Amino acid sequence: MFACALLLIFSGYPVAFALAGVALLFLPIGIGLDFFSLSLMGALPHNVFGIMENYVLLAVPYFIFMGTMLERSGLAEDLLKTMGQTFGSLRGGLALSVVAVGTLLAAATGVVGATVVAMGLISLPVMLRHNYSPTLSTGVIAASGTLGQIIPPSIVLIVIADQLGVSVGDLFRGALLPGLALAVLFALYCGTVAMMRPDTAPALPAAERPADLRALLLRVLLVMVPPLVLIIVVLGSIFAGIATPTEAGAFGAVGASLLALANRRLTLATVRETAESTMRLTAMVMFILVGSRAFALVFRGFNGDLWLEDFLTGLPGGEWGFLIIANLAVFLLGFFIDFFEIAFIVLPLLAPAAETLGIDLVWFGIIMAMNLQTSFLTPPFGFSLFYLRGVTPAEVRTWDIYRGVIPFIGLQLAVLVLVVLQPGLVHWLQPG
Repeated sequence: MFACALLLIFSGYPVAFALAGVALLFLPIGIGLDFFSLSLMGALPHNVFGIMENYVLLAVPYFIFMGTMLERSGLAEDLLKTMGQTFGSLRGGLALSVVAVGTLLAAATGVVGATVVAMGLISLPVMLRHNYSPTLSTGVIAASGTLGQIIPPSIVLIVIADQLGVSVGDLFRGALLPGLALAVLFALYCGTVAMMRPDTAPALPAAERPADLRALLLRVLLVMVPPLVLIIVVLGSIFAGIATPTEAGAFGAVGASLLALANRRLTLATVRETAESTMRLTAMVMFILVGSRAFALVFRGFNGDLWLEDFLTGLPGGEWGFLIIANLAVFLLGFFIDFFEIAFIVLPLLAPAAETLGIDLVWFGIIMAMNLQTSFLTPPFGFSLFYLRGVTPAEVRTWDIYRGVIPFIGLQLAVLVLVVLQPGLVHWLQPG
């Protein structure tokens, strides 16, 4: 079953239909071989309706709407222009501004594609015009755009929480410090490159720096404070236990719309585009989840879950052997398939073994989230690479983009190892 599913996915067939199709293909085989009875067919619709009634998953469209509305209302453009002027006088200042804006947009939008495209369209031409290295420019833009997958509120964390059966709020709390640590490492790397090789990341010429620092400071406050307040209210209400992630997401969607209205950018076209983008991405997530649930149901009918759990829990080294194999498998799969597909197919297979070995599932979920983040940057199918390639000028080669992201993949893996070795990074903000 697993081999057939991967074969269909690698052939380009839609993932949701590949998983559901394999399940329906092997269902009569299992019945014919007396692995399970016809009653399993009745369990399938109950599982589908269970997904539709899942209150936690209602947070997905809310946070997608919130992020898309903020992106459509020009938040990314305002932040990039303002932060570029703020840091431009420093060596590597434009790269630092990309990291800062990527971090803020990660917490405000969590939509990787929109963040990478916005920064690629706005920041990349400015960086190239001021003689920034194409590899550093494309690498920092692609990597900073992926921060939305680990810094809450993240759609990936919501999906992982559902698959592992843990609290979304606990995952949000656990991901905050590792996500911010990753952003700091990105900034330190850019600063180090600028100091060691000044020609690859020069400061802006004096003529292009803002003359009125007071006006610049006021501009920074006007641009940064409203989205920061929204982020603090949304995440703060979750962390404090005042609101569930779903309720906070609903508030965030309304708040993003009010910010767009305050900036006179809440047009009918903006609402329509935001609603369409939200519906498309939500539908994709739900269809994959339905297909993966059907696949998992039949897979369990063949006792595949028990076989896999026995195999994973019997690995040499116990917990550490399991963690090494699990991370290696997820990292390698990230080269070829989407993070949603890995989350829906692989995590449900790993979770029972992790629980049997006594591994804290919140910590395990953050480890998997950090690992899945690399899938956006690993060629040949890294989504951030595709998004950025679509908006880069012709003189920037695809090879430049691939070379540019390699150091940032290394930094992501370094933070992943740090989280594995220091579980306190995940548990520090947990209640109790």
